[in-house]
Amino acid sequence: MTLQAKLDAFKADFVGGKPPYNAPPEVHVVMKRATEELIATGQAERALKVGDKAPVFTLNDPDGNPVSSAELLTKGPLVVSFYRGVWCPYCNMELQALEEALPMFVALGASLVAISPQIKANSRKSVRQNHLTFPILSDTRNEVAAAFGLRFELPDYLVDLYKAFGNDLPAFNDDPSWTLPMPGRFVIGQDGIITYAEVNPDYTSRPDPSELLPALRG
Repeated sequence: MTLQAKLDAFKADFVGGKPPYNAPPEVHVVMKRATEELIATGQAERALKVGDKAPVFTLNDPDGNPVSSAELLTKGPLVVSFYRGVWCPYCNMELQALEEALPMFVALGASLVAISPQIKANSRKSVRQNHLTFPILSDTRNEVAAAFGLRFELPDYLVDLYKAFGNDLPAFNDDPSWTLPMPGRFVIGQDGIITYAEVNPDYTSRPDPSELLPALRG
């Protein structure tokens, strides 16, 4: 089953209110509105694309060790995945799919990192919960996400909904701004040029990791 098929099945259960989900219909209306409004801004189309120079970054892993994109690129191409946080089930499913695809990436000489705005403790939870073996990096205040064109601010009505759910992003991320990255996947060549880019303001839509393989082979 493809990653998107798994995400679609999860979404159907969530929207349908099947156990253990019991969110009232108005919750789904709010989430749908926020997604549609983000799509309408056109921000995804303004994010970095194939042919653009990728920003150089150094971010810490859950143990506080710095991980440098420039250093990784000396070894081969780099796959970068931006995700919202361990609290997001769609993100966790994508991380699991990336872990399954990791041997294919490594066989092509590539490295893989995933980036979120969450603090190191929550990154460690991402690793444990999803049984990950690749680096999870903390992007303080979504600064690297902003450099890729992914950072956006949640509207007030969505902030209220997140608070009601207990999704306290300022605490999760040690950042009062209530910003998140749009989910994005990039392949960066050793020359620093982006050879694959996929950004979707609809967080329930994610490419299958196999879609990155042609860019890695190329």
